[in-house]
Amino acid sequence: MSSNNSKEGLEQSEQTFISHLIELRNRLLRVILCILLVFLGLTTYANQIYSLVAGPLMKHMPEHSTMIAIDVASPFLTPFKLALVAAVFISIPVILYQFWAFVAPGLYKHERRMILPLMIASTLLFYIGVAFAYFVVFPLVFGFLTAAAPVGVAVMTDITKYLDFVLTMFFAFGICFEVPIFTIVMVWTGLVTPAGLAEQRPYVIVGAFIIGMLLTPPDAISQTLLAIPMWLLFEIGLLFSRIFARKTDVETGTQQQAIEKKED
Repeated sequence: MSSNNSKEGLEQSEQTFISHLIELRNRLLRVILCILLVFLGLTTYANQIYSLVAGPLMKHMPEHSTMIAIDVASPFLTPFKLALVAAVFISIPVILYQFWAFVAPGLYKHERRMILPLMIASTLLFYIGVAFAYFVVFPLVFGFLTAAAPVGVAVMTDITKYLDFVLTMFFAFGICFEVPIFTIVMVWTGLVTPAGLAEQRPYVIVGAFIIGMLLTPPDAISQTLLAIPMWLLFEIGLLFSRIFARKTDVETGTQQQAIEKKED
């Protein structure tokens, strides 16, 4: 009898595992389909998108100076590469929604209430980081770099190398703007406390400048423009984590009181 029950339990667990794999496959296919559809819609405007991304550099290049393409296929492939990355950027809400829909059934109610706002906030912060890099950092960095060119040196950047540089900056600022989310999650999971994080503030500031040095070009402007927002975002995340910690303490106290009343 017990062997039959164990076999039934094993079969049910296998069926559950297979059903999860099928659901994961379906959601991954939806993500890929979404990215593909967006990419196909952007391919027609691939050159215009590249011109838009190259705008901050072109504004600071010397008169009659242009960008160059070293590789034979670069004029064709580079704009399409940018269109694919742009499709992924645009599809981030869909990607996060599919992830949310996959993990939500296995979460507790209070965890679902917490994760959904964090996912929305993380998406917005990523986009804000990318916009900050494009509208604030790029004009300052490219203005400094083109002005620093020695006399007699023509500033002519290869389009592929420029795209790699821009995408690195986009991802660096987009990820670093997630600092408040990382801070709140660490407090939520109990890894640290708001008071413990506040004590580590000097190390956080030094770490922000080190990250800025590693992720940005070797100039003080871009390093500072990444480090200071990271520090400020850490302070914002610390503030919200304190509010979250107080709310959690209140809910815990209320639950304990309810349990005590039931026992009485």
